[in-house]
Amino acid sequence: MKEEYRNDTPLLEEIKTQTKILLPIIKVLREEFGDEKASLIIKKALCPHIREVYLEIGERKTGKPFEKWNKTWDEIRPRIGDNVEREIIVNDNMKKEYNVKKCKFAEYFKEINEPELGKILMCDFDYYVAEIGKPVVELIRTKTLMDGDDQCDFRYTFKSE
Repeated sequence: MKEEYRNDTPLLEEIKTQTKILLPIIKVLREEFGDEKASLIIKKALCPHIREVYLEIGERKTGKPFEKWNKTWDEIRPRIGDNVEREIIVNDNMKKEYNVKKCKFAEYFKEINEPELGKILMCDFDYYVAEIGKPVVELIRTKTLMDGDDQCDFRYTFKSE
């Protein structure tokens, strides 16, 4: 079992630091390969790593898939803090549905004109965390503020364990 490591750095602060490191690299990739190829390289490099980070958090949790999913969110949610405002629609044993109307992460990435990087560093991790709860937890999201929509629509469904 891996040694327990807990990161208490506010997630927005961490993401901004990561972005400051990544932007010069992304700039060079775009200059050398063009926007489309650079985007593919960035996704290929970052997505598997970020996925692995979140799956490792889930692996350290005990219990059945749903419990691991919940415990993972219990660890991550305080780091998100009040940077995301959720409007809960349903929260019961069968599903959890909410909309995010305000997201400081999306605001930051729009401000620096890097919403694609924001999706990689932030939005995609919601699916990686849902993967921790498989086959019990399923996430469907059709809109994100990062994509310019009016909200992020989170629709989790829970199956019996």
